[in-house]
Amino acid sequence: MSLLGLLEAAPMPGEYHLQALIAAEHAKPAPTDWPRIAHLYAELERRTPSPMVRLNRAVAVAEAGSPEAALSLMDGLVVRDSHLLPAVRAELLTRLGRHAEAAEAFDEALTLVRTDPERRHLLRRRATPPQG
Repeated sequence: MSLLGLLEAAPMPGEYHLQALIAAEHAKPAPTDWPRIAHLYAELERRTPSPMVRLNRAVAVAEAGSPEAALSLMDGLVVRDSHLLPAVRAELLTRLGRHAEAAEAFDEALTLVRTDPERRHLLRRRATPPQG
């Protein structure tokens, strides 16, 4: 039996078990099952709520095809001293075609980012013309 099979067979997974299931989904060679990852994050958030779990859940929901629902999950979310929340918001707003709001969110993320590679990435994303 595969590691994923063993993980899935356990009854009532705990926090670390859920994290392992999420990691196993990401590690599969097949396309990522974003709806499953979103479901696992929802369960993890139910058991151990935290801003980062909610943010990761929002990313999974967006990747599963619902950037609108992901933005709703982020309403009222506070992640202090991190560029991650405004960066994710910027990406979602870009996907939704709300480019002026996205630019503001990228600017906010740029004020908080701490590493040069991440800063360069945010600057590239902010400068990328809208697709479609």
